[in-house]
Amino acid sequence: MRQLLTGIAEDLLAYAALRDLLEQQFQAALRHKASELGAVAEAISTLVDAMQARRALRVALVQRLVGPQGTMMQAFALLKNAAREKMEADWNTLEQAVIACKALSKRNGDLLVEQYSIMQRVLHGEEQIYAPA
Repeated sequence: MRQLLTGIAEDLLAYAALRDLLEQQFQAALRHKASELGAVAEAISTLVDAMQARRALRVALVQRLVGPQGTMMQAFALLKNAAREKMEADWNTLEQAVIACKALSKRNGDLLVEQYSIMQRVLHGEEQIYAPA
């Protein structure tokens, strides 16, 4: 149980760091700073790999605590009231952080795709400048 709780606390910190990195990525993309984009992408990848490993461990720990179909809420139910309430609140905060980071990631991806599309049109021209009559 201690590992489970520690992993959630670590992910709360990691998602705050991820949010900062996604903002750095967005600013670098806006300014067309390719070298910064590469460095930020590497940092994001490293952070996400660590978060993924914690998620896999969390799934295994929950399965060990409450069975193969166990959920986080079932694992939290094993805790006493005050500890359970704190962990449920932390879990909800973590879920909101995941949603926020997904939105930032989508925003960044959309910007990068649009920039790529514009660059392709600049370099290779429009397929059809005028619509057929």
